[in-house]
Amino acid sequence: MVVIQKVKRYLGNVNTLEVHDVFNEQVNCQLDEILAEHRRWYDTFAGAKADQDYDTCYWCIGSSQR
Repeated sequence: MVVIQKVKRYLGNVNTLEVHDVFNEQVNCQLDEILAEHRRWYDTFAGAKADQDYDTCYWCIGSSQR
């Protein structure tokens, strides 16, 4: 199991286009399974949404559109 170092509050997965709040990480988020090349770190949720059309993670943010 690889444990990722939490760099900033929001982690975007550019492969699945899903954004996570690492301050509210849940087991079902499976952040450690996101490949390093698919990770994009953001200070704010607004910054993440401005960069990509991310959906929110159902588990750590809620309001997922999937």
